[in-house]
Amino acid sequence: MEPSTEPFVHPALFYQGEKEYLDGTVPFVRDGLKAGEPVAVAVPGPNLAILKAALGEDVAQVKFLDMTEAGRNPGRIIPRVLRAFADSHREKRVRIIGEPIWAGRSTVEYPACVQHEALINPAFEGREVTILCPYDADSLDEQVLTDAYATHPLIISGGREQASTDYAPEHVVARYNQPLEQPAAAEEIVFDAGQLPRARQFAIEQAARRSLSGVRLDDVALIVAELTTNSVVHGGGSGTLRVWADDGHVVCEVRDHGFLNDPLAGRRPPARDKLGGRGLLLVHSLADLVRVHTSPEGTAIRCYISHN
Repeated sequence: MEPSTEPFVHPALFYQGEKEYLDGTVPFVRDGLKAGEPVAVAVPGPNLAILKAALGEDVAQVKFLDMTEAGRNPGRIIPRVLRAFADSHREKRVRIIGEPIWAGRSTVEYPACVQHEALINPAFEGREVTILCPYDADSLDEQVLTDAYATHPLIISGGREQASTDYAPEHVVARYNQPLEQPAAAEEIVFDAGQLPRARQFAIEQAARRSLSGVRLDDVALIVAELTTNSVVHGGGSGTLRVWADDGHVVCEVRDHGFLNDPLAGRRPPARDKLGGRGLLLVHSLADLVRVHTSPEGTAIRCYISHN
C-alpha cells in the first residue's frame, strides 16, 4: 500500500483465500512497525490465528483483538476498538486492521455493520490513522462488496489500489436508516417522566420471563434506564417500551417522538469536559446489537441482549 499524504486513510481490502489475505495484511502490519507506528489488528478469530502465525516474532509488537467478541455489536467498534487504540497513541500515526463484516454476520446485524463502516470516515476525519478493512470476496454477498465501494474511498483488489468512484458514506448511512419491522408478539408499556422506575422494572420482569438472568438482567436494567430517560429528556417527554424474544436474544425497544440527528451519537467517546453524551455509549457497550431508525416523526432504538 502506497504512503498517503492524507491524514486519515480508509481502504477496503478485497481478498480471495488465505494467500491474498496475508499478502494484503502482513506487509501492512510490518510497514507500520518499520515506520514506528503502533499497530492493532481486530479481525475474526480464525483470521486472527492466521495472521499471528504469519507475523512470527512481530506478534509481540501488535495489539490483537477478536472482532467477533470486541465488535459483536458494530456500534461499539468505533469507541471501544478503533478510537480506544488511536486515542492511546495520539503522539504518532497509527495503523489498524479492522474486519467488522464476515460471512457469519446475520441480516439483522448487517445494516448496523455497513453504517459503522460509513461512519468511520467522519469519526476519524483529520486524524493520523490508517484503517484497513478486509472483505472476503469469496464468502460475502455481492451487495456487501458493492456497499464497501460506497464506504471506502480506496479499494485494494488483486494487489492493485484504486480510488472508489462510488464513495458516498452519507448515502449509505441514510439508505440503511431503515424502519424496523414490528415483532409478531411483544409486551409493551407507555411511560413518561413519572414512570421511569416502572418501565425499568417492567423490562427486568419481561426479560426474566424470557430466561435472562444474572448480569444480563442488570444490562437490561441499565439499557432501558438510559433509553427511557433519553426519551423523557430529548424525545418529547414520553415513549413506548417493548420487550420480546428473538433467536436467543431478549429484545428491548424504545420508541419516542425525538429525532436523532447525529449518526455518531453513542459511537464516539464523550468529550472530557462534558457531563452528558454517555447514555447511548453505555447502551452500545452493553448490548450485543443496537439497531436505530430515526426520522423527524420519531426514533426507535432496538437492543438485542443474548443469554450468554
